[in-house]
Amino acid sequence: MQAIHTHLVDQVFVPVDAIPALHSDEVHLWLWPLTDPVAPRLLPKLARRELARLLKAYAGTDVVPIFEQGKHGKPYVAAGGFPHFNVSHAGDRVAFAFCRKQELGVDVERGSMRRSHSALELATRFFAADESTALASLDAEERERAFLHLWTCKEAVLKALGHGLSFGLERLRFALGNDGRPESLLAIADEAGKPAEWQIHRFDPGGGHVGSLAWRGSPRLVKTFLLGAQPLPQ
Repeated sequence: MQAIHTHLVDQVFVPVDAIPALHSDEVHLWLWPLTDPVAPRLLPKLARRELARLLKAYAGTDVVPIFEQGKHGKPYVAAGGFPHFNVSHAGDRVAFAFCRKQELGVDVERGSMRRSHSALELATRFFAADESTALASLDAEERERAFLHLWTCKEAVLKALGHGLSFGLERLRFALGNDGRPESLLAIADEAGKPAEWQIHRFDPGGGHVGSLAWRGSPRLVKTFLLGAQPLPQ
């Protein structure tokens, strides 16, 4: 049984003056809190622009990375020198994750997001039965937050695998604490390895958002950085 690492929840995303070196035993997690309102349709374009800039800096090149897509749509850069990466954005928060030798996934969700279905309806439809039962025992406010924590943990794992939601959110099952938040990965589909092989970190993007970072492999040092409004020197 793999416990979920929670130390990122209270870890500060620190501003830096330049892109730091990415060592082989590290994961770099960047948070970009947008200070000006951005139309939802423009956010993916802005995130892709910043991603390309960060990738160029990590690769030490002026060559613009060419993005390709895996079998299930996960973007990657095939050219040598560029790290593995993943991106997620919601509301006014964007998260970028990078690693030299490790596929990884990151997910951010907005707590105030309006949905056509309630958290419990979605959990009953997409989560394992014991997970939805645990969420049903909570009051409405606790349930909403717990649902988001569980959703981001699941989606971060699926993104690390290179899959989308079509993989099946019910095919990975978490043990939930008394507050409904995930505490450990109990089971996962055979093709995704064993629960103990997974590293899962929850983090706080601020502004009412929820975030999770995941990869299948050995533990790594996670460093957290804040991306400001002004571009960093490369």
